[in-house]
Amino acid sequence: MPAPTFSNSFLWSVAHAEAPEVVTSAWIDEQLRETYERCEIRPGLLESVAGIIERRWWPKEMTFDEAAALAGQRAIDAAGIAAKDIDMLISTSVCKHHLEPSVACAVHYRLGLSTSAVNFDLGNACLGFVNAMDIAAMAIETGRARTVLIVDGEGSRFTQEATIDRLRRNSTTVTDVFDQFASLTLGSGAAAVVMGGPRLGAHQYLGGIARAATANHDLCVGDLDTMRTDTAVLLLQGLTLAKEAFAAALDLGWEWTNCDRYVMHQVSKVHTSRLCEELGVPLNLVPLTYPHFGNMGPAAVPYTLSTIADQISEGERVVLMGIGSGLNCAAAELRW
Repeated sequence: MPAPTFSNSFLWSVAHAEAPEVVTSAWIDEQLRETYERCEIRPGLLESVAGIIERRWWPKEMTFDEAAALAGQRAIDAAGIAAKDIDMLISTSVCKHHLEPSVACAVHYRLGLSTSAVNFDLGNACLGFVNAMDIAAMAIETGRARTVLIVDGEGSRFTQEATIDRLRRNSTTVTDVFDQFASLTLGSGAAAVVMGGPRLGAHQYLGGIARAATANHDLCVGDLDTMRTDTAVLLLQGLTLAKEAFAAALDLGWEWTNCDRYVMHQVSKVHTSRLCEELGVPLNLVPLTYPHFGNMGPAAVPYTLSTIADQISEGERVVLMGIGSGLNCAAAELRW
């Protein structure tokens, strides 16, 4: 194994918050029944092809920063520290109610962090959280911060309600449905981690690699109202980039063909199975959350990690990896 990118950065805790309202794919199919019949589209694709049985929604009055703060407080409690101990807060939420101020400002306020705790948003589609862990490690290694909290709160209610309303119009075509199909795979959830220096029970963050293929930046474009995706080409280009990134990591000496667990960004059954096939990763080593939670964007990796954290044994090697629209790919290793 190569010398790790980082030597003094550790994961102190990881936590998640589950959105309470269950929204089944069968319910969405029923909302679009007339559109499917008119466009001659077979219902059930969300479950049979994407593999998403259901996803979660936050209550209507729940804001994204509230969700992020909920997970953040759980991570702080799990780390056994106080809010005043946080030196840096990074919010990686894609979902935002407005352009200004940052989501981090509201989370900082809700958690009662110190006025000296620097706080900011970091956005990079579904890779934001993994990127933030790298930045946190840089801050810890250089002494810029002792304790970093990273949070993410995502919500799919508004996007999916708007998409369903739009697709129910009489003018909707087959192309419209498939261009916006990915919007219906989204899910809601929140996750957070606390990172710091070495301490008893912490898990070492070794760092990893990142690769870009930004010629594909227009394959998936979205906001809270609409997400337009060229699903087939996005899958193909994403897999190509992932293979290149994984091969580069192996060339650099990362021994990622024999790790104990692979926590991947959760998109769908097709994406996950194809990615495992292309990288030679055993599917049984990939914990899955997409069937019941959908694609939670940048929250997916930490959320999934949180759900299995109590099952990971000391010394296990865990790879965090994902592909984000743009296209960007990143992966990093944790030594538990």
